[in-house]
Amino acid sequence: MEYRRLGNSDLQVSIITFGAWAAGGWMWGGTERKGAVEAIRAAYELGVTSIDTAPIYGQGTSEEIVGEAIRGIPRDKVQILTKYGMRWDLKQGEFGFKSQDNDGNPIEVYKYGGRDSIIEECENSLRRLGTDYIDLYQMHWPDKTTPIDESMEAVLRLIEQGKVRQAGVSNYSLDQLKQAENTLSVVSNQVPYSLLNRGIEDELVPYCIQNNTAILAYSPLERGLLTGKIKPGHEFAEGDHRAGYRFFKDENIRQTDALLAKLKPMADDKGTTLSQLILRWTIEQPGITVALAGARNAGQATQNAKAIDVQLTDNDINFINQQVSGLTLV
Repeated sequence: MEYRRLGNSDLQVSIITFGAWAAGGWMWGGTERKGAVEAIRAAYELGVTSIDTAPIYGQGTSEEIVGEAIRGIPRDKVQILTKYGMRWDLKQGEFGFKSQDNDGNPIEVYKYGGRDSIIEECENSLRRLGTDYIDLYQMHWPDKTTPIDESMEAVLRLIEQGKVRQAGVSNYSLDQLKQAENTLSVVSNQVPYSLLNRGIEDELVPYCIQNNTAILAYSPLERGLLTGKIKPGHEFAEGDHRAGYRFFKDENIRQTDALLAKLKPMADDKGTTLSQLILRWTIEQPGITVALAGARNAGQATQNAKAIDVQLTDNDINFINQQVSGLTLV
């Protein structure tokens, strides 16, 4: 495995980081706890020491699974990346959307970054994770109802108390990132980025390179679409959010399949899978520090971790970029 430092901090993370959203089951059609724990442990055995989770993933379930999976591992050998600012148990802040928990009960999700709420969320996360500190604490989504400096000041207090090592944000625009940095050192921004979704390259990536801010790329396999296993007409399990996600429209699936067919010979020649090829492409892109790869069983986690073994030349990367340039996703 390879490791990179987050910004100018002393926190190093594995460039393939375990993304634990799907492990929590919420919006993915439920969870299989035993398989999720085994996935995290299998990834760790292959050098994936960093795990990204959040309270909202399964309404605490994902954090509990992470806590169970790392039990017995020396705490300084793993990096826990979690978040705050999405409440399902408190109707305060900016209303996000209606959803269902893993048992099918209706919930309402609010984006809220109030000072007292963040302090409370941190305590709850520490308890679920079974630890006394969080390596990277990230604002999950911007909250329009709370000043950014109020949220960042709360995290600064948590850092001073030793409960948080470093501060990050997630889904922040460039302007929002700049505002956050007025209050404390923000070492990272976690944003969506994939072969199909490269909008951050215009403004955010150049700024982060210039200012030594890490970018954590989530959904690098576009929620499974870039594995090549999903075909037009695919029927998702009840509760799986991908059924309404724009990249999974039949026309976009067809175009993606055609793209993957062009990349398959390269993957075959290198003795790798399409998923591994694309994960490696992701972490080779300018400004991208790590790729978050989700897994729901040990086999998927092992495959993701072994993407590190893929070697890409400049010509390989240019070829992949050229194939993407012709896409016209709807």
